[in-house]
Amino acid sequence: MPELPEMENYKSLLHEKVLDQTITNLVINREKSINVSVEQFKQNVLNQKIIGVERRAKYLVFHLQSDSSLLLHLMLGGWMFYGKDEDKPNRTVQVQLSFGDYHLYFIGLRLGYLHLLSPEKVEKEFCKIGLEPLDPNFSLDTFLQLLKERRGGLKTTLINQEFVAGIGNRYSDEILWQAKISPSMKTNELAHDQKVRLYNSIKFVLQQGIQYGGYMDEPFFRGDSQTGQYEKIMNVHNREGRTCPRCGTSIVKKEISARKTYYCPNCQQ
Repeated sequence: MPELPEMENYKSLLHEKVLDQTITNLVINREKSINVSVEQFKQNVLNQKIIGVERRAKYLVFHLQSDSSLLLHLMLGGWMFYGKDEDKPNRTVQVQLSFGDYHLYFIGLRLGYLHLLSPEKVEKEFCKIGLEPLDPNFSLDTFLQLLKERRGGLKTTLINQEFVAGIGNRYSDEILWQAKISPSMKTNELAHDQKVRLYNSIKFVLQQGIQYGGYMDEPFFRGDSQTGQYEKIMNVHNREGRTCPRCGTSIVKKEISARKTYYCPNCQQ
């Protein structure tokens, strides 16, 4: 599932490609991917200009000129591609927004969706989501206070969207490796120096993920050399049996709260 860095990368690319562009046509191939009738969706979206693209946690919000919004959650397996007809991937497209000769294809939305909502309903969707970890207001003191209010497994806490926004299974593994902390620890077992390392690691790993375009397998457009480069520099996630870049011990995989978790048993204590 795309996490904060992937959606931030998409946001930046969408700013380049579709910001201030008018939606000239649209195709809905899977009605379950939207929340209203096809007719109502077309009536409210067609001929609208996209005046902003915003990320919140793992969501993207397309702000339309009419003051309505399109709320996107890619969920598991969802991705986007932008290009002309001849560039279209040989994959099933659930929703397509057109901007003249160019199209934005939404692919793999079996669980994901693109919902037409008012700004008020978008805010309601976000009301239970935690703080953005890259927001300037997300200070160490704020993080330490949040940890005081939590009990239970550290891995489970990190991927809880009500705790901190945008971190999922993959980046939680990388964050814990960077912080030299075992994913099996409980939040109330952390010493102060571990909490500080964890805070710094969250900032570092997410910023690095954005810098390298996240881990998505598919490019966003033909010639895209940015998207997915983070996959090449990951340290532990999906690296079972490989050597830890820090100490040389074999990376192991363990299931924690029904999540496949990768870590170094030697240097993550």
